[in-house]
Amino acid sequence: MAALYIGPMRVEKPEGELRRGWTTGACATAAVKAAFAALRTGEFPDPVTITLPKGEQPAFPLALEEKGDGWARAGIIKDAGDDPDVTHGCMVIATVREGGDGIRFRAGPGVGMVTRAGLPVPPGEPAINPVPRRMMEMAIAELGGTAAEIEISIPGGEALAERTWNPRLGIVGGLSILGTTGIVHPFSCAAWIASIHRGVDVARAMGLTHVAGCTGSTSEDAVRAHYGLPLEAMLDMGDFAGGLLKYLRTHPVARVTIGGGFGKIAKLAQGALDLHSGRSQVDLDFLAGLAPELPRDRVLAANTAQEVLDMAEGDALSRRVAAAALRTVRGVLKEAPVAAEVMIVSRRGEIIAHER
Repeated sequence: MAALYIGPMRVEKPEGELRRGWTTGACATAAVKAAFAALRTGEFPDPVTITLPKGEQPAFPLALEEKGDGWARAGIIKDAGDDPDVTHGCMVIATVREGGDGIRFRAGPGVGMVTRAGLPVPPGEPAINPVPRRMMEMAIAELGGTAAEIEISIPGGEALAERTWNPRLGIVGGLSILGTTGIVHPFSCAAWIASIHRGVDVARAMGLTHVAGCTGSTSEDAVRAHYGLPLEAMLDMGDFAGGLLKYLRTHPVARVTIGGGFGKIAKLAQGALDLHSGRSQVDLDFLAGLAPELPRDRVLAANTAQEVLDMAEGDALSRRVAAAALRTVRGVLKEAPVAAEVMIVSRRGEIIAHER
């Protein structure tokens, strides 16, 4: 997992084999090891090699080396490979001071602080997740250390964090230091889905009883305005309806609203749980079955779902699609104690169907 994203950028897949990258947690660990080695030996190892949770041992070149009285600082430029990662190219900096009681973590400039329950670390702690913490502790121990203060910073991280889920999750002041394997797999959906899960966790911890998962900003704005929901209730589902609904099945919230445009909700109505255009397509034959009042040949010849909607008069087709989508939603939720509903929102931001 690379970062808590509002969502990966939509970019064209590069030609050839995709190159993997490294998480902020792996970069922070490498910077910690280099800085602590400099404290112990007076020299910065460059490149510095670390051991990842699954045994891989990548080497990282240093972009920053500084020493002072009782402290050392090292920086690593994050390389996310071919993944469209908001933190790609950032410098992850560790400042290490040996001594004190055990290993302590501090958030430097650009790294956030946790202010709400429901995340892997408690409120009042730096947004440095458990696996990266263990990796840094192991790097210190590998060099014979048992006590140190570790400060992680990311120049420009506070501004970048506005492009992630952190403000919504109650992580203030910057980015998170994340990663469970140390590796960023190109174009993986894992980071986004994990962000959805953390959003559910935060909503539950806050005692929220109504959350909403929407496919984009237009539908999110419409659903939020309709109910007056707090920002923390708005889960940036994007195309990952299945990722949200399957998690709600085992981590229920009393009520969920699924919102989106006609085309995305039509896919959900067909039973698709990944709504991305590259992984599911609107079935025009399915739409024709929901719109018997329209000439079948015209529906099948349509270029888009929106074109079919434009053929229809009134909201009957939207309501049928929303009702079919609601059946899909309930089928995924199974017996979970979650009251579900589906809204279809027009491109102008108007709610054109609402089934519950």
